[in-house]
Parts: sequence; structure tokens; C-alpha cells
Amino acid sequence: MMQTGFFDWHERFEKLDRNGDPLLKLNQVVDWEMFRQPLEKIRHKERKSNAGARPYDVIRMFKILIIQSLYNLSDDRIEFQILDRISFMRFLGLGLGDRVPDAKTIWLFREQITEAGLIKPLFEKFDVCLRENGFLAQKGQIIDASIVAAPRQRNSREENERIKRGDIPEEWKEAKRRQKDTDARWTKKNGQNYYGYKNHISVDVKHKLIRDYEVTDAAVHDSQVFDQIIDESNSSRDVYADSAYRSEESVKRLKEEGFREHLQRKGCRHRKLTKREQRGNHTRAKTRSRVEHVFGVQAMMAGEMILRTIGIVRARAKIGLRNLAYNINRYSILGATG
Repeated sequence: MMQTGFFDWHERFEKLDRNGDPLLKLNQVVDWEMFRQPLEKIRHKERKSNAGARPYDVIRMFKILIIQSLYNLSDDRIEFQILDRISFMRFLGLGLGDRVPDAKTIWLFREQITEAGLIKPLFEKFDVCLRENGFLAQKGQIIDASIVAAPRQRNSREENERIKRGDIPEEWKEAKRRQKDTDARWTKKNGQNYYGYKNHISVDVKHKLIRDYEVTDAAVHDSQVFDQIIDESNSSRDVYADSAYRSEESVKRLKEEGFREHLQRKGCRHRKLTKREQRGNHTRAKTRSRVEHVFGVQAMMAGEMILRTIGIVRARAKIGLRNLAYNINRYSILGATG
């Protein structure tokens, strides 16, 4: 049996580089150490003894969560992929003889940063990095939302009605309660029913970077989080959104706050859109369609996101990590071409 030597690995890495390993670009462009200080907060608890294995480095664990989000992998699959793929090993700075975190350790780390409420601050910290490196929010912003599916619950109609009222059935045993997502909700879009959550995002027109986001259950109307995610720091006051966000109240509010609204208009049976309104929709759609690139890239890299977690707190963590991973990956592309 032939042994693999240093030059064999070197040759393999060179081939990866020639074929454009995207993870190499991430390491070249991103200063991962910027995340260390906030992440170290979860390690502040003093160890009771020096016995046992030392905890994994927080930056390495965080980078695992980023590639897990980029490729939409379960905890078990990301463990396997780290063991199997040399590109993942190189990205994480792991050698063949190094310990690899198992699925339970990865799950626990994500739980710890979720409980510490770190994901939104980490997202905001990276946004500061983007701005400091010249990627300011410019040319207006686009507001949109996508549905993120959650595992469908096999509840009776009566149980669903009680859950909507916030009344969890008392007859459910503790084990059953842990498996039931009572925060996710049903919604209908284009004639299809969906169960889960919504990822509401604000994207700047120039760079197509996510500048803010909110996560709600799927039944929350898009317009209800409109104000929360508008980016006041964008160099332009232009705001683009589809017709779901349009109402007399939203148009009035945007005007009062000094924004220029570019919200799509929607006709109905009793009032068809005029030719002028149709042309306006077509013109606005050219800019508004840039937000589809964000959702499209996320789907292209990772496929349709299906949550494997229970409850809105964990859903916010997983979706927030995916938004952050998108921005990090987008930055590596902009940095490489800028």
C-alpha cells in the first residue's frame, strides 16, 4: 500500500486552487479573528478542572457553522464532510491527525451561541467590516421575504387551533412537546400551502449584500416587518419592494421619513392596472429583481433550505447564520473582483 506524502497533498491542493476552490477565497479575504472576541463569551465559564479534552477553538467552530450554512448540511453530514473532503479540512486548518468535532459538539456550539444571542451581533459586526472595506450600502435597497420550510406537524385540526391560540395541549407528554414546533405557521403563496418561517431581508442595490433581516413565522404578512429592516444608512433614499408591501399607510410612512417609494402596484378584478402603471412596474422590476440573486445564490449553493430545528429561537439562529454565510461568501467574490 502506497503512503501519501507531503508532495502528494501539495499537488492535490494545487489542482483544487486551479479549479477555483471557493473556500480558499474565503480564507484569503475574510479576517476571521474579528469574530473571536464575541465568540469567546461562551467560553468565559471557568473550567472546574484541567481533566478532559480542551474545547475546540471558537473560530474553527464558527467556520464550521459557516460552511454548514453555505451547503445546507445537517450536523451529521458536516461532520462526515470535514472528515472526507480535503477542501473542508484545509479551510478549517485541520491536518489528518487532528481531532474533528463530532455532530453533537457542533450542535452544542450552535446552541451556545444561540442562547448567548450572538448571531445577530455577529451579522452586524461583519456588516461594519463590509462598510469599513468600502462596501457601503448604495443605490437604494430592496425589501423582500422568502419562506423557509419546517418539518410539517401531524396535528389534528383541534390541536392546530389550540396551538394558534398559544394553548399547548396538556395531554402532550414532555417527549412529544420537544418534537413539536408550535411556533411555525402555515401560509399560502401562489396557490400552494407552506409550513414554516419567513426570512425577511433588506438588500442594497449596488452590492446585493444583506444589510438587515428579521425572522418570523410564515403567517406574518411581509408588510408587518417593513419598518424594522429598512436601512437608514443607505446612500440613496430609494426603496424597492413588491406589491405585498404596498398600502396607503406604508406609502405615507416612507414619504414622511424621506424615502422614495418604488413599490409594485397590483391590479384587481374591479380595477385593472393602467398602461402607465404597467410600465412603472416593469421599470421597477428591473431593479427589484436583484434581490432574487440573493435567494437564488443561497438555493444554488445549498438547495432549498429546510429547517431541522424546533422553535423560532433556533429558526432565527439557522436563518441568521445562512444570511451571514451569504454575506461572507458574497464579500469574497466582491473582494476578489474589486
